[in-house]
Amino acid sequence: MKIIVLAGGLSTERDVSLSSAAGICRTLLEKGHDAFLLDVFMGLEHAPENLEDVFTLPDHGLDIVKNISTEEPDLNAVKASRPDQSDCFFGPNVIELCRLADITFLGLHGGEGENGKLQAAFDLLGIKYTGPDSLGCAVAMHKGVAKQIFLESGVDTPGGGTLYKNGSDLSYQSLGLTLPVVVKPCSGGSSIGVYIVNTDEEYQNALEHSFHYEDEIVVEPYIKGREFACGIIDGEALPPIEIIPKTGFFDYANKYQDGATMEVCPADIPEEVAERMKALTVKAFDALKLNVYSRADFLLDAEGSLYCLEMNTLPGMTSASLMPKEAKVAGIEYSDLCELIIKKSMEARYSS
Repeated sequence: MKIIVLAGGLSTERDVSLSSAAGICRTLLEKGHDAFLLDVFMGLEHAPENLEDVFTLPDHGLDIVKNISTEEPDLNAVKASRPDQSDCFFGPNVIELCRLADITFLGLHGGEGENGKLQAAFDLLGIKYTGPDSLGCAVAMHKGVAKQIFLESGVDTPGGGTLYKNGSDLSYQSLGLTLPVVVKPCSGGSSIGVYIVNTDEEYQNALEHSFHYEDEIVVEPYIKGREFACGIIDGEALPPIEIIPKTGFFDYANKYQDGATMEVCPADIPEEVAERMKALTVKAFDALKLNVYSRADFLLDAEGSLYCLEMNTLPGMTSASLMPKEAKVAGIEYSDLCELIIKKSMEARYSS
């Protein structure tokens, strides 16, 4: 198959996306596919005269990959570095190359990669792609909307609600909460802009910083507990994985800094808890109208209560990422997982 692996973009998770997509591209090449890694925003300015020759270029686009920084990328600098200085989200030759491919593997994270806009554009352009469709992505990406759907669908999740930058009352009390609380942007990723606050002063600082990223934020009660993730593919939940940061919580630095976090799969929890987490993953997946694959994030408190925090519609896909580790425990090797995602995406949308 001719496969474009799409990555990068203008998300705060840009570097993570490039790293994920590089792993996907390499393993697809090893499996005999003609794969090429492409930054959706930077595009390929100096493309061959015959665009199809891209699929046989010796570097396969992998020269754009850099190490993941422990700090979020400077998106203004990324915009300034684009040679054509266009404000179009799609870089040079991106649409043309994706149309030439048999399928586009979405290695994007956050931003336009997961909010459904890109998927909707590809639907209109007749471009085949991997992962959930535009509706599921749009609903899941907005944490405030997803929270309401969870609450109405019986998916256990922390309470709280949404606050707006221009709102008249931005207090946590207006949501019926008491300290400590968690403040986070509605549509962010990689825990960027997420704050655990214990005082009114910390709360005001958290509001200021979170509203720097978006005009809508979610405020919810802080729940002390163990952190878990549970992947799902084609409606079947994978074995849960426990995430144990050495310090603090699973924030941006702990996610991507070597040695900062220990991950245990299968998780060291009773079978009953693991099965409950898997069932909640399926329930959340269905409630948000998702398909193909995703990953749920959970908290387990000292009393044994489970809380689904969110669904990630394009979870990290390096061989060391959470979902591939879960798949391996389930007997699915990384390369087979990548091909399974392609197969299930084709079946979900493009089977006649």
